[in-house]
Amino acid sequence: MMMMMNESMTSQMQTAMNTCMECHKMCMETMAYCMSKGGKHMDMTMMSIMRDCSEMCMMCTNMIMSGSELMGRTCMLCAEMCDRCATACEKMSDDRKMMECAAACRKCAESCRSMQMMPV
Repeated sequence: MMMMMNESMTSQMQTAMNTCMECHKMCMETMAYCMSKGGKHMDMTMMSIMRDCSEMCMMCTNMIMSGSELMGRTCMLCAEMCDRCATACEKMSDDRKMMECAAACRKCAESCRSMQMMPV
């Protein structure tokens, strides 16, 4: 993946980008895991939320990388979607993989929320 690493990228932006990429990856892995497990793991609402979260994290990463003037607002929406995904995954608290996904989502949400304060 190409990185736009220059002086204009703050450590806050770098952190948000990294947590978004990690969350995207974790949601993709967890969706594959759910498909292989079947049963209650195949809850369509939860799968849909995970897919949306994964897509939003990728979009957010791209917005930060390109230095888009909309990245602050994109990050806020991403944080909201990550929280929804974490809540959905936490319903299966007895499953380690689901809890790992929830943790990645919570971390990403927190990191994205810190981007709200970024000047545009």
